[in-house]
Amino acid sequence: MTSPLVPLTFIKATEMRRTRRALTSRSTVDDSVIIKIAEAAILTVPSAFNNQSARMTIVFDADHQKLWSITADALLAKIGPERWNSGTKDRISGFASAYGTIMFWDDGSCADALKENAPEIYKDKTDEWVQQSNGMHQYYVWTALSALGLGVNLQHYNPLIDTEVKRTWNISADWKLRAQMVFGVPEAGSGPEDKVQKLPLEQRVHVFGAKM
Repeated sequence: MTSPLVPLTFIKATEMRRTRRALTSRSTVDDSVIIKIAEAAILTVPSAFNNQSARMTIVFDADHQKLWSITADALLAKIGPERWNSGTKDRISGFASAYGTIMFWDDGSCADALKENAPEIYKDKTDEWVQQSNGMHQYYVWTALSALGLGVNLQHYNPLIDTEVKRTWNISADWKLRAQMVFGVPEAGSGPEDKVQKLPLEQRVHVFGAKM
């Protein structure tokens, strides 16, 4: 599958990737392009022993609104009106105002098969590897959407919403929700802040044996 990305270098595309929370209900590209990016990630991002456990559910329009209505109802029931009205309501409304959401899942049946079939010395690592692969899928999609001019933020209202989401979209009971990626055109004037580096680079990257 040919990538639908605009022609940016990998380094430039990763530099553009930032959390953008102020999003509009518009997109820079057709829905089909977003779907192709998700499909490309599924086909090309690595997984341990090629277990291929990552899954995605993409929701647009009324389905996107439904997802955040489910989240709003679940949160209100959990935290109560006082906390809901002290900022949470506005935050969820902001996600609902975006263009769409991609839900990232792990297929538990694939994860179980990986653990069962992996060599004995690796069996205690397989759950970690499954989630690492899911994270790589998230990063791939996030970077690609950013390269196309879309703003993105990543949320984690799982497992609070899992049961109702699975019921609403007839998702397999074996799937485990890992993250919700919200996307849309950023609001005007809402440019991302510079990324704050908490430690000097030399404390974070160690190099040995390089030919400089």
